[in-house]
Amino acid sequence: MAGIINVSILKRLAWHLRRVRRQFGGRVFRPLLIALVAVVLLAAIGITLAEKGVTYRSFGKSMYWAVTTVLGQGDSSYATSAWGWTISWLLALFGVAMLATVTGAIVGFVIDFLLKEGQGMGAASYEGHIVVCGWNGTARELVAEFRSDDYQAKVVLVHDAERNPAGDGVYFVRGDATSSEDLDRAGITRAAAAVVCPVDASNEADMHSILIVLAIESIAPAVRTVVEVNNPAHLDHFRRANVDEVLVTSRLASHLLARTAMYPGLGELVTDIVSGGHGSELYRVVLPDEYVGFTIDALSARLRTEHEATLLAVARDGTTFSNPRADFTLAQGDHVVVVAESLGRLSPLQSGGLPR
Repeated sequence: MAGIINVSILKRLAWHLRRVRRQFGGRVFRPLLIALVAVVLLAAIGITLAEKGVTYRSFGKSMYWAVTTVLGQGDSSYATSAWGWTISWLLALFGVAMLATVTGAIVGFVIDFLLKEGQGMGAASYEGHIVVCGWNGTARELVAEFRSDDYQAKVVLVHDAERNPAGDGVYFVRGDATSSEDLDRAGITRAAAAVVCPVDASNEADMHSILIVLAIESIAPAVRTVVEVNNPAHLDHFRRANVDEVLVTSRLASHLLARTAMYPGLGELVTDIVSGGHGSELYRVVLPDEYVGFTIDALSARLRTEHEATLLAVARDGTTFSNPRADFTLAQGDHVVVVAESLGRLSPLQSGGLPR
């Protein structure tokens, strides 16, 4: 874990270094470093010619003296003549000043890095993470769910706010999710999925979500997009924007409330399943080849016996079959949706393996 964190920090430092280089165009660090090296080299050559005699050994000693002098640890008795003292004073004056300037620039870069990261102006270096675009009550619950999930998914939040509303554990990118630059800072091309949440319940928020989806599709079409929609009338617009999945929270809540009113306890049961409570978790599973040709009854029995998993549905070619017929048989490439405490040797399907 420590190695992963260090690599992540190094990648973010490299991004900030490239940003600083673009900003200054090489007009600060490079001239300072070249001038500092030139001053040290000239001082070593000058003291060698003035006092020590031209040999490789004497030049090496002079170089060591010049470098240590710039660092503030030089031997003051090394120069004995008037020319040597002059070179020593000039080296101390210009060399130390240049070194202090370079050190100040490096310290300024580190401070800039820390400030930019804290203000959401940095760039995420994750891979296979979840990008959350926008912030609302759903996004808050979503982040809490990701934090409690067994996979410990890395989350990057893109939102225009002065500080990170998601708190610790979520990398914050301050910006507009319709901007390709801000999406790039969120690492959208390396993400597993993007979740778009409207900032409010208005129709304008839905239109902004469509623009976000279009921006993601233009930059990273392979990334799976999931969108929360306010108005069901906008579903066709989202589908035309090539969104992978949409969720109308108001419609979902109304259906669940109606069923709960008719069948007491159903709402609590559904909530428990989707939130992974009481030893249950909802999975979409990749089945081994040995399951091909199984009937639904045979598969259900096998899952219960070997994995303590309850079969809910079968997914095939982008279509989900809930409660399939008894004569339904599994084919190559089928996935199943189950409720289980753990999967054992079965593998949960990752976002990259889902059909679009």
